[in-house]
Amino acid sequence: MVSSVLFILSLLRALVEVAGMFLLAQGALHVLAGARREVNIVYRGFRVITRPVIRMARFITPAVIGDRQVPVVAVFLLFWMWIGLAYLRRVICDANGLACG
Repeated sequence: MVSSVLFILSLLRALVEVAGMFLLAQGALHVLAGARREVNIVYRGFRVITRPVIRMARFITPAVIGDRQVPVVAVFLLFWMWIGLAYLRRVICDANGLACG
């Protein structure tokens, strides 16, 4: 039972890591590609992949936050989700006397 919970937590944490890396890569490409980023196939691919995370952040944030700041909010949300999942994993490992490295 504990191993399946740890597996699910590790899987969720990996998904958060991947989403965060795609957001960071999209941001870097946004800076590097400049005004021609909309015709860049890689940038459009990143935009498709990160769309669910951006929508989640837009849903959570108040209307005062502009659309240009929502990706930054999404990165911070993913960061804190990653920290929270790591903490939860550590708590479960300590409670069951496991050496989770």
